[in-house]
Amino acid sequence: MDIDTRINDTAENLFDTNGFNATGMSRLIQATGLSSRTVYKHVASKNALVARVLAERQARFFTVMRFDDINALFAGLADWTVREGARGCLFFRLQAETGGQVEAIEAAVAAYHAELHGRITALVTAALGRADTHATDQILALFEGATTAATYRGTSVIEAARAGAHRLLDLETNP
Repeated sequence: MDIDTRINDTAENLFDTNGFNATGMSRLIQATGLSSRTVYKHVASKNALVARVLAERQARFFTVMRFDDINALFAGLADWTVREGARGCLFFRLQAETGGQVEAIEAAVAAYHAELHGRITALVTAALGRADTHATDQILALFEGATTAATYRGTSVIEAARAGAHRLLDLETNP
Protein backbone atom coordinates (compact mmCIF):
# COMPACT_ATOMS: atom_id res chain seq x y z
CA MET A 1 0.00 0.00 0.00
CA ASP A 2 1.45 3.37 -0.94
CA ILE A 3 1.74 6.18 1.60
CA ASP A 4 -1.16 8.29 0.26
CA THR A 5 -3.50 5.29 0.34
CA ARG A 6 -2.33 4.42 3.86
CA ILE A 7 -2.97 7.97 5.06
CA ASN A 8 -6.35 8.23 3.32
CA ASP A 9 -7.59 4.85 4.52
CA THR A 10 -6.52 5.60 8.08
CA ALA A 11 -8.04 9.08 8.00
CA GLU A 12 -11.33 7.81 6.57
CA ASN A 13 -11.55 5.20 9.30
CA LEU A 14 -10.80 7.78 12.01
CA PHE A 15 -13.25 10.37 10.61
CA ASP A 16 -15.92 7.68 10.23
CA THR A 17 -15.38 6.26 13.72
CA ASN A 18 -14.51 9.35 15.77
CA GLY A 19 -15.66 12.32 13.73
CA PHE A 20 -13.77 15.30 12.37
CA ASN A 21 -13.19 17.28 15.54
CA ALA A 22 -11.88 14.31 17.54
CA THR A 23 -9.47 13.33 14.78
CA GLY A 24 -6.41 15.51 15.15
CA MET A 25 -3.30 15.25 13.05
CA SER A 26 -1.36 13.75 15.97
CA ARG A 27 -3.95 10.99 16.26
CA LEU A 28 -3.73 10.37 12.51
CA ILE A 29 0.07 10.27 12.60
CA GLN A 30 -0.01 7.75 15.44
CA ALA A 31 -2.62 5.58 13.69
CA THR A 32 -0.69 5.50 10.40
CA GLY A 33 2.55 4.56 12.09
CA LEU A 34 4.33 7.10 9.89
CA SER A 35 6.50 9.97 10.99
CA SER A 36 4.93 13.41 11.28
CA ARG A 37 7.33 14.62 8.61
CA THR A 38 6.11 11.96 6.18
CA VAL A 39 2.44 12.67 6.88
CA TYR A 40 2.84 16.43 6.48
CA LYS A 41 4.79 15.85 3.26
CA HIS A 42 1.67 14.14 1.87
CA VAL A 43 -1.04 16.18 3.59
CA ALA A 44 -1.11 19.98 3.62
CA SER A 45 -3.72 20.25 6.38
CA LYS A 46 -6.53 18.40 8.10
CA ASN A 47 -9.06 20.28 5.94
CA ALA A 48 -7.23 19.28 2.77
CA LEU A 49 -7.14 15.71 4.03
CA VAL A 50 -10.87 15.55 4.77
CA ALA A 51 -11.57 16.96 1.29
CA ARG A 52 -9.39 14.26 -0.27
CA VAL A 53 -10.92 11.50 1.86
CA LEU A 54 -14.48 12.56 1.01
CA ALA A 55 -13.69 12.89 -2.71
CA GLU A 56 -12.27 9.36 -2.74
CA ARG A 57 -15.22 8.03 -0.75
CA GLN A 58 -17.64 9.67 -3.18
CA ALA A 59 -15.83 8.13 -6.15
CA ARG A 60 -15.86 4.70 -4.48
CA PHE A 61 -19.54 5.01 -3.54
CA PHE A 62 -20.66 5.94 -7.04
CA THR A 63 -18.49 3.24 -8.58
CA VAL A 64 -20.10 0.58 -6.40
CA MET A 65 -23.69 1.86 -6.44
CA ARG A 66 -26.07 0.93 -9.24
CA PHE A 67 -28.70 3.32 -10.52
CA ASP A 68 -30.30 1.11 -13.19
CA ASP A 69 -33.63 0.94 -11.37
CA ILE A 70 -35.17 1.07 -7.89
CA ASN A 71 -34.22 -2.51 -7.07
CA ALA A 72 -30.59 -1.91 -8.02
CA LEU A 73 -30.48 1.38 -6.10
CA PHE A 74 -31.62 -0.10 -2.80
CA ALA A 75 -29.73 -3.40 -3.28
CA GLY A 76 -26.60 -1.32 -3.77
CA LEU A 77 -27.33 0.64 -0.60
CA ALA A 78 -27.83 -2.60 1.35
CA ASP A 79 -24.54 -3.99 0.01
CA TRP A 80 -22.71 -0.75 0.85
CA THR A 81 -24.18 -0.71 4.35
CA VAL A 82 -23.10 -4.29 5.02
CA ARG A 83 -19.60 -3.70 3.63
CA GLU A 84 -18.95 -0.22 5.08
CA GLY A 85 -21.04 -0.47 8.24
CA ALA A 86 -24.35 1.05 9.24
CA ARG A 87 -23.24 4.38 10.66
CA GLY A 88 -25.23 6.70 8.43
CA CYS A 89 -23.86 9.00 5.76
CA LEU A 90 -20.32 10.16 6.56
CA PHE A 91 -20.81 13.33 4.50
CA PHE A 92 -23.86 14.44 6.45
CA ARG A 93 -22.44 13.36 9.81
CA LEU A 94 -19.31 15.45 9.29
CA GLN A 95 -21.38 18.40 8.07
CA ALA A 96 -23.63 18.20 11.13
CA GLU A 97 -20.66 17.86 13.47
CA THR A 98 -18.91 20.93 12.09
CA GLY A 99 -22.07 23.03 11.73
CA GLY A 100 -21.25 24.17 8.23
CA GLN A 101 -18.04 25.84 9.41
CA VAL A 102 -15.52 23.75 7.45
CA GLU A 103 -15.50 24.79 3.80
CA ALA A 104 -13.86 21.56 2.62
CA ILE A 105 -16.65 19.50 4.16
CA GLU A 106 -19.38 21.81 2.83
CA ALA A 107 -17.95 21.56 -0.69
CA ALA A 108 -17.70 17.77 -0.45
CA VAL A 109 -21.28 17.46 0.79
CA ALA A 110 -22.53 19.71 -2.02
CA ALA A 111 -20.66 17.66 -4.65
CA TYR A 112 -21.89 14.36 -3.22
CA HIS A 113 -25.48 15.51 -2.96
CA ALA A 114 -25.47 17.00 -6.48
CA GLU A 115 -24.23 13.71 -7.92
CA LEU A 116 -26.69 11.63 -5.90
CA HIS A 117 -29.58 13.90 -6.86
CA GLY A 118 -28.56 13.79 -10.53
CA ARG A 119 -28.39 10.02 -10.60
CA ILE A 120 -31.71 9.58 -8.82
CA THR A 121 -33.27 12.14 -11.18
CA ALA A 122 -32.08 10.05 -14.14
CA LEU A 123 -33.40 6.86 -12.52
CA VAL A 124 -36.83 8.39 -11.88
CA THR A 125 -36.98 9.89 -15.37
CA ALA A 126 -36.20 6.50 -16.90
CA ALA A 127 -38.74 4.73 -14.68
CA LEU A 128 -41.56 7.19 -15.39
CA GLY A 129 -40.64 8.16 -18.92
CA ARG A 130 -40.60 11.81 -17.84
CA ALA A 131 -38.89 14.05 -15.34
CA ASP A 132 -40.68 14.39 -12.00
CA THR A 133 -39.03 16.60 -9.39
CA HIS A 134 -41.47 15.60 -6.66
CA ALA A 135 -40.94 11.86 -7.22
CA THR A 136 -37.17 12.40 -7.33
CA ASP A 137 -37.26 14.20 -3.99
CA GLN A 138 -39.39 11.42 -2.49
CA ILE A 139 -37.02 8.67 -3.67
CA LEU A 140 -34.05 10.71 -2.45
CA ALA A 141 -35.70 11.12 0.96
CA LEU A 142 -36.36 7.37 1.16
CA PHE A 143 -32.75 6.62 0.18
CA GLU A 144 -31.23 9.05 2.67
CA GLY A 145 -33.72 8.06 5.36
CA ALA A 146 -32.89 4.39 4.89
CA THR A 147 -29.19 5.21 5.17
CA THR A 148 -29.80 6.82 8.55
CA ALA A 149 -32.43 4.38 9.82
CA ALA A 150 -30.16 1.41 9.06
CA THR A 151 -27.96 2.62 11.94
CA TYR A 152 -30.57 1.53 14.47
CA ARG A 153 -32.95 -0.70 12.47
CA GLY A 154 -30.48 -2.70 10.40
CA THR A 155 -30.60 -3.34 6.69
CA SER A 156 -34.23 -4.53 6.73
CA VAL A 157 -35.26 -0.87 6.68
CA ILE A 158 -33.55 -0.55 3.29
CA GLU A 159 -35.91 -3.20 1.91
CA ALA A 160 -38.85 -1.27 3.35
CA ALA A 161 -37.59 1.90 1.63
CA ARG A 162 -37.25 -0.02 -1.66
CA ALA A 163 -40.86 -1.19 -1.38
CA GLY A 164 -41.97 2.36 -0.59
CA ALA A 165 -40.09 3.68 -3.61
CA HIS A 166 -41.86 1.16 -5.85
CA ARG A 167 -45.20 2.21 -4.42
CA LEU A 168 -44.43 5.88 -5.06
CA LEU A 169 -43.43 5.23 -8.66
CA ASP A 170 -46.51 3.05 -9.21
CA LEU A 171 -48.71 5.89 -7.94
CA GLU A 172 -46.97 8.33 -10.28
CA THR A 173 -47.45 5.94 -13.21
CA ASN A 174 -51.03 4.90 -12.38
CA PRO A 175 -52.66 7.74 -10.43
